[in-house]
Amino acid sequence: MPGTKQTDWTPLDQLFKTIESRKAAAADESYVAHLYAKGRKKIAQKLGEEAVETALAAVLDDRPDMIAESADLLFHLLVLWADAGLHPSDILAELARREGLSGLEEKARRPS
Repeated sequence: MPGTKQTDWTPLDQLFKTIESRKAAAADESYVAHLYAKGRKKIAQKLGEEAVETALAAVLDDRPDMIAESADLLFHLLVLWADAGLHPSDILAELARREGLSGLEEKARRPS
């Protein structure tokens, strides 16, 4: 993206691999396995909670809390992707497809 630093996605890739590996763990031994056992509705609920907490930290201009809540948000998003059979590369491919499109143009192309 223009004007942004190049980001190394390796830590997210590694976290995603760890999340996927925890699918088979016992729910009482792994938070990720516990979420999987509760189902996608619970995973989505946790994602929503983390999104709200991230937004609140931003409104309060609390940088340390925003960093911590963003990490929680990304973590729960990765859990949701893994549960849905998505891989970070699927999302990165979609972002690459959208590169160069204005947000308004991209939104107008979506089926209503």
